[in-house]
Amino acid sequence: MVREKADKISSYKSVSSRDKIDRLLHLNAVQYQNLGTDSSKAERKLAESNSRYIYRLIKSIDDQLGRMLLRYREE
Repeated sequence: MVREKADKISSYKSVSSRDKIDRLLHLNAVQYQNLGTDSSKAERKLAESNSRYIYRLIKSIDDQLGRMLLRYREE
């Protein structure tokens, strides 16, 4: 569901690149906020995978920012 929302946000035509990035980062933050101490390992892995997906979408909008986010994610 997160990926579907991310794809929808990135496909907007009437929204500026900056707004798309802000919305994608907000979506990423919300998914991590929904994780709790009772979240399973699989749920955490899914959140990490979705996060990388969102960062790749950001990279398609702003290459430099996307590379930075992906590099930070790998460390």
